[in-house]
Amino acid sequence: MATDTLAAPRSPRSDIRKKGPNLEKWGWIYMRVSGVLLIVLIFGHLFVNLMLGEGIHGIDFAFVAGKFASPFWQWWDVLMLWLAFIHGANGMRTIVNDYVTGPKVRAALVWAIWVAAALLILLGTLVVFTFDPCIPNLSDGSVLVEVCAAQ
Repeated sequence: MATDTLAAPRSPRSDIRKKGPNLEKWGWIYMRVSGVLLIVLIFGHLFVNLMLGEGIHGIDFAFVAGKFASPFWQWWDVLMLWLAFIHGANGMRTIVNDYVTGPKVRAALVWAIWVAAALLILLGTLVVFTFDPCIPNLSDGSVLVEVCAAQ
């Protein structure tokens, strides 16, 4: 009678562990913390935009201009933007590391993910902090005409 036993699980090799911070551990912690913060930020964003005031019918260019005139809402949206893009890029990096077997292809894809995330974070941050509602041609019926005329 043969004894069927399971092989011992592989133990980590201490000779391949890099010195320095454990980036996988910090990435794992970031995903949990940013996920909780994103839930608060996103539901706060949705509540203010959709439930208060006129709801979805009140969202127009003037509404966005009014929100972006406040430093509180600028930082709220930028924090949401940064957390969401880094959270998403880190998740994509994890998927690439799990499923792409070629080291060169994996490195290229991870690099492309982080470059795309950094570019979108930069562009989004610039939009939020440099937003000027007085640049477009405004019709006479807009509330912003009076605000922009006063500047």
